[in-house]
Amino acid sequence: MVRLIGTELKKQALRPRTWVALGFLAVVPIIIAVALKLNPPDLSRGREGARYFYLATQSGLFLPVAALRVMSGFFLVVVICMFAGDAVASEAGWGNLRYLLVRPVSRGRLLTAKLFVAAVFAVASTALVALSGLVAGVIAFGWDPITIPIPGLSQSTGDILGNLALAIVLITWGLAAIVAFAFMLSTMTDSSAGAIFGAVGLYIVSLILGQIDSLGSIRYGLPVQYYDAWSDLFASNKFTDDMWRSILLQVPYVIVFCGIAWWWFHRKDIKS
Repeated sequence: MVRLIGTELKKQALRPRTWVALGFLAVVPIIIAVALKLNPPDLSRGREGARYFYLATQSGLFLPVAALRVMSGFFLVVVICMFAGDAVASEAGWGNLRYLLVRPVSRGRLLTAKLFVAAVFAVASTALVALSGLVAGVIAFGWDPITIPIPGLSQSTGDILGNLALAIVLITWGLAAIVAFAFMLSTMTDSSAGAIFGAVGLYIVSLILGQIDSLGSIRYGLPVQYYDAWSDLFASNKFTDDMWRSILLQVPYVIVFCGIAWWWFHRKDIKS
């Protein structure tokens, strides 16, 4: 199993689009740092999210927070869905599945390895945004702690770094349902694009439906209803109930989508 995972990791790492996607994730925080350095934000305009950019200019340790806030809304979602949606569909599209399973590798083990690799690259993608933002932020604005006299906003260097590490986990796991859906679609189609955009579509629809008050309590069961709860770490410096809800909400979706993926793939005709 370890060798199989190693092979799948190497295969994903050698694909040009992997490096292109990760390259964009690394470059955007640098662009944000340069933009903030040349044109500091004006809080008086009251734009949504301006606080994160302002705090990033007060401490470079906060720039990865601003970068994650901007990129986790869409671009990071697309990249993470790419790794999950491409997992099986690309092999099917190239006609490689039959050859992969000729070896003494069961379908279940192959799916487990591919899902694990997709999860590794999902975490790596989120961490890359944070790491790139951290390096660029420290270079541009230093690593001083936040000392604003507002409860929750005043944080030490250790608090910021600890919350940032926790935010990486929360953001990635907050997309677990979407990733599992992309993986499920990947076992059902030979088109990577179909699986990727199907998962991104679920994300967008969930966001839209979550804004409709008429849906009542149904909204609270949508996959990404509490996805942005991680940002409370940097507003209140505490682990909130919405973060727990975001964590627990993913579990049934992951079980159902992965269960369907396993069921479907074990009955899939890979010779056609």
